[in-house]
Amino acid sequence: MNLARSQTQRSMSNFAWIFMLLASALPTIVVQEVIHIYVPDTWRLSFPVLVMSVGLLSTLAWKAIYPLRPFFILLVAVGMVEWLVYTQIGNMPLWKAWQSDSSFNISMMASQTLRVIVTLVVIAALFFLKKNRQSFFLVKGDTNAVVEPVKWMGVKAGERWNKFGRNFAVILSLGTLTFLILAGHPPLDIVVKTLPFFPVIFLAAIMNAFSEEMTYKASFLSVLEDVIGRNQALRLMAVYFGIGHFYGVPYGVIGVLMAGFLGWFLGKSMLETRGLFWAWFIHFVQDVLIFAFIAIGSIVAGG
Repeated sequence: MNLARSQTQRSMSNFAWIFMLLASALPTIVVQEVIHIYVPDTWRLSFPVLVMSVGLLSTLAWKAIYPLRPFFILLVAVGMVEWLVYTQIGNMPLWKAWQSDSSFNISMMASQTLRVIVTLVVIAALFFLKKNRQSFFLVKGDTNAVVEPVKWMGVKAGERWNKFGRNFAVILSLGTLTFLILAGHPPLDIVVKTLPFFPVIFLAAIMNAFSEEMTYKASFLSVLEDVIGRNQALRLMAVYFGIGHFYGVPYGVIGVLMAGFLGWFLGKSMLETRGLFWAWFIHFVQDVLIFAFIAIGSIVAGG
């Protein structure tokens, strides 16, 4: 009985991995970086919907993978709303004008509002699939829960998230700040000029951290944890999140590895605390630093 259950779970895990990779940014990366053909946004956003729709139909035809149905429903919903928001709403003349506005405050809030729209639809889908917000981590959680040991990170048995999460946030923030300073060399007078932007910087960081943690981490984990197992769900989510940052900063494989590790770590915090707080907080602090440097860049560019 246990052997049959293990084989079924393995089949579902393999199936989820195949469709996740096809629906991720990986096909776009291969086409653009290997074949050197530009992939338009419309195709980049519509292809995952097609892939996940095939997966969803497969759960109706193949009984063994039926438990994956919520995963495919969620990804179809995410893909459809991203296509609608980023190719239709985002390309409306008024919204394009806001996003291309030279003012940091206007352009940043315009882009973050689009992200929040996507997240609200995802939350609605999760309520439909999981029924209560605790089941998809939309709660603070036990912020002092025990951290599962990780030898290569130096995490020992008995450590708790209140201390470990705080220390990790500080260390990661120092690393992020060092990278940003070395990459940008911002003059002190420009840094001072960004102070009036900090209310928008903080608000945008709050919105972005919540949107990314809810849309691309909590959602995945909530529909996969009980189906393919905690560890596989965590790895799958981390790989998807990492691949999505290939065209981020830093660019390429290094960016994928860094984002993948952070995705894994923040997902680990959700699973162990059963809540969103530490994942959101650590992400929020990094976004404050990153958005502050984007604001600095807007001042330099705009004079």
